[in-house]
Amino acid sequence: MHPEKLARINELAKKSRTEGLTAEEKQEQEVLRNEYRRAVVGNLRGQLDNTVIVEPDGSSYRPKDEKKK
Repeated sequence: MHPEKLARINELAKKSRTEGLTAEEKQEQEVLRNEYRRAVVGNLRGQLDNTVIVEPDGSSYRPKDEKKK
């Protein structure tokens, strides 16, 4: 996610706490937050997909995704 969008999310959050948001700003905030959530989940999924567990005996394996059964 671009730093400009993160800054805008923070700007809207601060404005929401201090003076309130217009309907358009609330909609913009929701769209930006959803985009941020998708980015975070995507990054986490990428990290988990590349995770390897190493056993004390030196063997390694990738954990299975329970949802992909």
